[in-house]
Amino acid sequence: MSWLLFLSDLIVPLTFFGILLFAFMKKTPVYDHFISGAKDGFGTVMTIAPTIIGLMVAVGMLRASGALELLGNLISPVTDQMGYPTEAVPLTLMRLVSSSAATGLLLDIFERYGPDSFIGRFVSVMMSSTETVFYTMSIYFLSVKITKTRFTLAGALIANFSGVLMSLWLTYRLFP
Repeated sequence: MSWLLFLSDLIVPLTFFGILLFAFMKKTPVYDHFISGAKDGFGTVMTIAPTIIGLMVAVGMLRASGALELLGNLISPVTDQMGYPTEAVPLTLMRLVSSSAATGLLLDIFERYGPDSFIGRFVSVMMSSTETVFYTMSIYFLSVKITKTRFTLAGALIANFSGVLMSLWLTYRLFP
């Protein structure tokens, strides 16, 4: 087992030096390519920055206004019938938009109920089983200038909803 840990510690440095060795053998100007890639990356950041700022402002407004908690309370009759913790509704919705805001809500749940409570375990599994759909789509599609997303949003939302439901099922099964 110790050799496996030793090997895992070496994977990144060996990959890095392997790439440099390969580039040296092919007589490729590595530094010039690095600078060119950094310039392209900076251009991409400048292109998507307004979208990121808009998402962060919207997330801040939703959290500060209490709209997420209100929505959770409105749909609580349905979530209670499903066995879905109403306190997790704001986190479930925020997870679609922002990972950092969802992490903040996760920490709020941990403070209030504890990480070893049913809801703490459920939201932990859910955070690992879902994705920030709108953030990811906006970043990736804007960076390559895709305007028609076709079925991507529907597929991503179905996959995310499936992840939420499976997280709930797993938590009930593993932590009765």
